[in-house]
Amino acid sequence: MNETERALVDRVEQLMKTIGAKWKPAIVFCLVFGGRQRFTDLRRRLPDITQKMLTQRLRELERDGLVRRILHDEMPVRVEYEMTELGMSVHPYFKSLCDWGARNEAAISAANTAFDARKG
Repeated sequence: MNETERALVDRVEQLMKTIGAKWKPAIVFCLVFGGRQRFTDLRRRLPDITQKMLTQRLRELERDGLVRRILHDEMPVRVEYEMTELGMSVHPYFKSLCDWGARNEAAISAANTAFDARKG
């Protein structure tokens, strides 16, 4: 692999850490379509994610500028999350991937079945 190819692979790997890590697409989906939400609302919409993982992923998305954390100065403290403009700009790409998945679901399923049959 030459330097240019290696640089592209590195860029793809970094991009996948930013938007493709486990739970990040689901969190982005919830915030894009649900708007500003409290942590507990996100937990309710994503029942299989742990509190620790949701906290970690939200912090990563905030660090990368995709999610904004809004702290309300009241008692008890209220925290909400929403997509930033940068975060919203990712939505068309997620939608394209979802559309691709829907168009190719049968072909992917058939490939899985054929592969599993060979592996017996």
